[in-house]
Amino acid sequence: MAVHKLILDDAFEEALYTLIAIHCRLEDYRLAYLLNNHLGITLARKASDLDYNNGQVSYSIFEWEDQKQLVTWSLVSNICKTEEFQKTDYKSLFDNQENITKTFQLVPEYKTVNYFLKIDSEISFSKEKYIIDSILKLPQIATAYSVDSNTLKSKENLIFN
Repeated sequence: MAVHKLILDDAFEEALYTLIAIHCRLEDYRLAYLLNNHLGITLARKASDLDYNNGQVSYSIFEWEDQKQLVTWSLVSNICKTEEFQKTDYKSLFDNQENITKTFQLVPEYKTVNYFLKIDSEISFSKEKYIIDSILKLPQIATAYSVDSNTLKSKENLIFN
């Protein structure tokens, strides 16, 4: 019996995008508003959030499609906090339930990042530096920097469509 081997190295092309990490304490809608004003973009909240773990974890996402340059901008939250009640195992006179807060990250490699700004196009270094500098001019932003997407283990979490 003959064995057929398929080589798919060239069949799939890596998606090119620029990823910027943003550290701040702002609510997602407030950050989207500030980015819209300072970068001249029009981020708008999508109708549905990103759902993972069968709907138990969701991340807010804002998106804008630039029709002139054919580029999609996405602002997505990296942190999701959920509360759940857990019964205590010990026996007591009263049924005790503890309220436990669990924290999940969209990109676990960057646990302290609050938001990611994903630009679905590989932009020039000077334009990327301009965008980061514009973000850093906002007094509410602690820091922002570029992330090398080739080093991420959880790249598949950044596929939004």
